[in-house]
Amino acid sequence: MGSALRVFIFMRILLFLSSFNLMVANSNFSSASSSSMQHPLCHDSESSALIQFKQSFLIDWRASYDPSAYPKVARWKARGEQGEEGSDCCSWDGAECDRETSHVIGLHVASSCLYGSINSSSTLFNVVHLQRLDLSDNYFNSSNIPFAVGQLSRLRSLNLSLSVFSGQIPLELLALSKLVFLDLSENPLLKLQKPGLRDLVQNLTHLKTLRLIQVNVSSTIPHAVAANLYSLTQLFPYECGLHGEFPSNIFQPPSQQILSFSGELPTSIGRLGSLTELDIQLCNFTGKIPHSLANLTELTFLSFSKNNFNVGTLSWLGQQTKLIVLDLNDLNLKGEIPSSLVNMSQLTILSLESNHLNGQIPFWLTNLTQLTKLKLARNFFEGSIPSSLFFELVNVEDLNLSDNNLNGMELNMLSKLKNLTELQLSEFPDFLRYEDELEFLFLSYNKIHGSIPEWMWNISKETLGALTLSGNFLTGFDQLPVVLPWSKLYRLELDHNMLQGPLPTPPPSTFQYSVSGNKLIGEIPPLICNMTSLKLLDLSGNNLSSRIPPCLANFSKSLLVLNLGSNNFDGPIPETCIVLNNLMVIDLRENQFQGQIPRSLANCVMLEHLVLGKNQINDIFPFWLGALPQLKVLILRSNRFHGEIQSWRTNFKFPKLRIIDLYDNEFTSDLPLEYFQNWDAMKLIEMTMTNKGMQRIYGKIPDIFLSIDFSSNNFRGQIPTSIGSLKGLHLLNLTDNNLTGHIPTSLRNLRQLESLDLSQNKLSGEIPRQLTRITFLEFFNVSNNNLTGPIPQGKQFATFSNASFDGNQGLCGGPLSRACGNSGHRH
Repeated sequence: MGSALRVFIFMRILLFLSSFNLMVANSNFSSASSSSMQHPLCHDSESSALIQFKQSFLIDWRASYDPSAYPKVARWKARGEQGEEGSDCCSWDGAECDRETSHVIGLHVASSCLYGSINSSSTLFNVVHLQRLDLSDNYFNSSNIPFAVGQLSRLRSLNLSLSVFSGQIPLELLALSKLVFLDLSENPLLKLQKPGLRDLVQNLTHLKTLRLIQVNVSSTIPHAVAANLYSLTQLFPYECGLHGEFPSNIFQPPSQQILSFSGELPTSIGRLGSLTELDIQLCNFTGKIPHSLANLTELTFLSFSKNNFNVGTLSWLGQQTKLIVLDLNDLNLKGEIPSSLVNMSQLTILSLESNHLNGQIPFWLTNLTQLTKLKLARNFFEGSIPSSLFFELVNVEDLNLSDNNLNGMELNMLSKLKNLTELQLSEFPDFLRYEDELEFLFLSYNKIHGSIPEWMWNISKETLGALTLSGNFLTGFDQLPVVLPWSKLYRLELDHNMLQGPLPTPPPSTFQYSVSGNKLIGEIPPLICNMTSLKLLDLSGNNLSSRIPPCLANFSKSLLVLNLGSNNFDGPIPETCIVLNNLMVIDLRENQFQGQIPRSLANCVMLEHLVLGKNQINDIFPFWLGALPQLKVLILRSNRFHGEIQSWRTNFKFPKLRIIDLYDNEFTSDLPLEYFQNWDAMKLIEMTMTNKGMQRIYGKIPDIFLSIDFSSNNFRGQIPTSIGSLKGLHLLNLTDNNLTGHIPTSLRNLRQLESLDLSQNKLSGEIPRQLTRITFLEFFNVSNNNLTGPIPQGKQFATFSNASFDGNQGLCGGPLSRACGNSGHRH
């Protein structure tokens, strides 16, 4: 299915009764036991390789989008760790072994909450008998796809979708000549250019399915490549930058079974009677939807969503009785849902959202008993909702009828839909108060108003593990307990509401607690010190005050993310990382912290992001943080840092730094020449960002963004030529200092630069013409200096306004009205 069907647009209710989970667990256990009886023990080398692969990642529930995600690797055990039980990798969750050789031939760890980087040294690539590898829906931290993937020469299926890979797809992937299935979708920082689509299709001649959704291909499809596409039965290239007309001969091969393309949709598509799947969502089709589609009676999957077709009806539907998925969102459709759809008895997904459909919701929809998703939101349906929907459509998990003109219904009717996970609610369903065996309750991104009712504290006290209420309009708590009562709770999300009052205290079992973007007040309660299993603590964007409890250091062994930004905390920053820890993110921005940065942070060896901007910290530059091997982001803006930035030392060179922001402090030294020479991570050319300009919210920028902001200090001297070696930079801001000398021509090497601000200094000489080579440059400002001579012309410089050059009396040429070579004005 396309990405539009995977994103959760509306709130979720996940009602899994424990009896159902026990049944599934018992089934899995029986299956695993049976499997281990049929297989000899797996090979030691493969078991060891997989254990090391597991240990190279952190388990983070935010790393996977699927609400049913769980860490499949959690129960993988090395030999001797728990005796022989659980050490046979052929019995591990996600592992698949050959029945005769016991080699691992499949690894299926999709949605396994894996967080971390992966490279060619990973022991995964030692498992060389793999035929199927699925790493989708994890978080690989903008890693490049390792070139060692070419060692897995037996692979027939490779799925790396939705896993935060970036950079160019490696040439070694073309060596996987046995691939039948390849899915690289939903990695928007991934590029298929050198090698490109032509190379991929011409080398992987056995491919039947190729998914490139949201991969940066950015090319046309050569007609020569069309011949190589004939063997494909599934091709998903939408949202990947393909442009131009799709080759007309793609419609010729009778064996073609599934198509996805852009351009004009001809009526001749009706001749492809053998098509089983047709996916053209998010293209730019216009004109009428051809009625010849009625001839495609073999279709099982049809998605037209979000095109620009003329207003039309669904009269061409009805003969496609084998359809399983029908996705026709946002298509300018009008009229009623045709009764011919009643023949589509195999439908599991019916989505007709954001159209102009009207009339009543037909009662015959209850005949579509296989439906798991029914989405009719944002139309003009009216009348009553058939009560039979709630008795007959027992498999429905996702029901969205919002933004119509429908009469109200009793929310208690929803209790008939035992598998329901998504709905649009404005209040807490009353039937929930009687549920005592819930394990997961997801009500995020609804329209629930008012307070959380008191009866919520009494539901499923012994079973509830996850509660998410984010993105509603909740204002407070009725009779908030001192400690929330759910003894097995591990995940609590209350973000982005309007909650007022004191901070709720979850039980000690919690390891993910997020309540950002509310109006909570008061101190952090001392009982939070009992939450020794916390991995993520996000209290940002509230009105919490006073000092941070010293006990935060006590559970830093487990804590990965600490975000207390945008509150009113004061006093010194407490000692953190005083024991062995795994902290990766510390965000204390926009508070009133005072004093110095605690030296104990030098023990945070896993730290990647340190954000201390907009406080009252009074200190010298913390050069000693340069010893942290993983530090990528250092934000110290708007504090009272002062003095000189000390010279680079052997052990303090910030080896992985990508973003440094010292804006609005009181530094007085020359620019740090030695640092510029040794910030190696900024010398790598990566993907450019699409959002240009100087205003950045660093918390929402991926690690691939590279930035130096030293603006609004008292830096003096010349701009070092060595800054031109930082070829990966996207943003360089040196405005409002006391810099002198010429603009170095070495800046021409910053080919990825999107924003350059050198304004309000004392720079002299001419603007180097070589800067016109920076083709991505969209923001440029050298105003209020002492620059002279002609302004370079052409390319990006043709897009800059007068404001970029004002305040330099010696500059001439466009866009200024002052012509070069005389004192007059140009006409």
